[in-house]
Amino acid sequence: MDITIQKKIDTWKSGNYDTETKAAIAKMGEEELIDSFYKDLEFGTGGLRGTMGVGSNRINKYTVGAATQGLSNYLKKAFPTEQIKVAIAHDSRNNSPLFASIVADVFAANGFKVYFFEALRPTPELSFAIRHFGCHSGVVLTASHNPKEYNGYKAYWVDGGQVTPPHDKNIIDEVNSITSIDEIKFDRIAENVQIIGKEVDEAYLQMICGLSISKDAIARQKDLKIVFSPIHGTGITLVPQLLEKMGFTNVHIVKEQATPDGNFPTVVYPNPEEKEAMSIGLAQAKAIDADVLMATDPDADRVGIAVKNHKGEFVLLNGNQTGSLLIGYMIQAWKEAGKITGKEMVAKTIVTSELIDKIAEANGVKCYNTLTGFKYIAEVIREKEGKEKFIAGGEESYGYLIGDSVRDKDAIAACGLIAELVAYAKDKGMSLFDMLMDNYLKYGFYYENLVSITKKGKTGAEEIKAMMANWRKNPPTVINGSKVSRVLDYEESIEKDLIAGTTKTLDFLKSDVLQFYTEDGSKISARPSGTEPKIKFYFSISTKLNSKADYDATEQMLKDRITAIVKDLGV
Repeated sequence: MDITIQKKIDTWKSGNYDTETKAAIAKMGEEELIDSFYKDLEFGTGGLRGTMGVGSNRINKYTVGAATQGLSNYLKKAFPTEQIKVAIAHDSRNNSPLFASIVADVFAANGFKVYFFEALRPTPELSFAIRHFGCHSGVVLTASHNPKEYNGYKAYWVDGGQVTPPHDKNIIDEVNSITSIDEIKFDRIAENVQIIGKEVDEAYLQMICGLSISKDAIARQKDLKIVFSPIHGTGITLVPQLLEKMGFTNVHIVKEQATPDGNFPTVVYPNPEEKEAMSIGLAQAKAIDADVLMATDPDADRVGIAVKNHKGEFVLLNGNQTGSLLIGYMIQAWKEAGKITGKEMVAKTIVTSELIDKIAEANGVKCYNTLTGFKYIAEVIREKEGKEKFIAGGEESYGYLIGDSVRDKDAIAACGLIAELVAYAKDKGMSLFDMLMDNYLKYGFYYENLVSITKKGKTGAEEIKAMMANWRKNPPTVINGSKVSRVLDYEESIEKDLIAGTTKTLDFLKSDVLQFYTEDGSKISARPSGTEPKIKFYFSISTKLNSKADYDATEQMLKDRITAIVKDLGV
């Protein structure tokens, strides 16, 4: 066994760890030991995330404690003269309440003022609470939409956004400088902890209600049929309340998935991106002929929806479609209200549909593209604050943000505004799908697809690294018969124009992402996931849609093109 791995194992076996942990290590085989100790968990696009269990590469009370002590040490250095305040929340996952309590212990033991939610709450409410209480940082215990064996630790900064460079690396340095768990302060100072709950809920919901634009349309369409599923997560705590406050009177909860449960008993993956996770809600939507189905992931920062298409069939919209509809609606509403002055902006990630760029450009609104990870959208909001007004943002992986009171993707607000959008469309005698087709007619038919390849453990991580290295060393020159015209390498910070033979610097932080553009307008992006043991390939193509009657044939043509591209690339 590698000497570095063995040293970590020996430290855990001989150190001041509890007897249960040492007994678990003793029962592990070599392969399990390697996967559990071959590295320390690092902050990725979603913070600290991994499988629960024993080891430095697992989520457990010691890795959570060390992360919190490291964060505490860094906060003391960053704000040396201030009384540090932090907020803590958790989702419905197994062990989330335990881990959240440990985080509260460590923060309080370090002398911080701790605002601790009384029970499970959505991730975006944690972001809101940081700003509401004027906190310096915050933590939510969640693994978002990952399988049930996962948990995670999202760290937030003073602006309510997830930690970004250089703070994330500095925190990791502080964590890595902890040589013994004896340095972790686990003994809570009780008077430093303040339990919070309903008063924050009310302030948060009032803020979201203030984002509503089409109140008259809601009043006229208040009885439209809404089906909602929290998929056993935190969405149940606030989405029904919000919809009622906004004026919707005909909301149906998917009872089979209404109870928070970290085992997620009705789904394989608690992810609204997965058709299987939406199946029970879809059945209910069909049974009552609903206008919209909405489902949130366990920590309620992502939302998936289903509506009836032009044939009257229920279809799931992907994140690009929902994002373009929602952001497009907010831009249009601002325009109708005379609020577009030329200093407004929206934001999206580099792998999200360029349809949003087109909509923004056509309406005199800037669209900023960021690296993958909503924390980078929050960073743009922070950088432009006071100079440009943020309307909305989104990413293809079902995350959306309306307004800037929250600095992370917010499925609670998104559910409210999606319901409003459905009411707005219905008030005009249209469906949401009609609006989608209108966008395609006006701006072009954009079609996207995602292929994810799972590679678990140390071997998997090495295979993913090798795949990216090979793509850099041997990039494709022709994809599906079309020449590659541009290559963007975010790790090397360069953009190559293969037609003009020029190279320029990319103004982005370094990130392990490659993008290939072809002469026929295809765009292929490759990146290892920051939160899962996967490498992801994003495919985007577009063409002109001449009429609604051509929708089906055009969609099939685009599907066939992506299928051919995937086959040609061998992914």
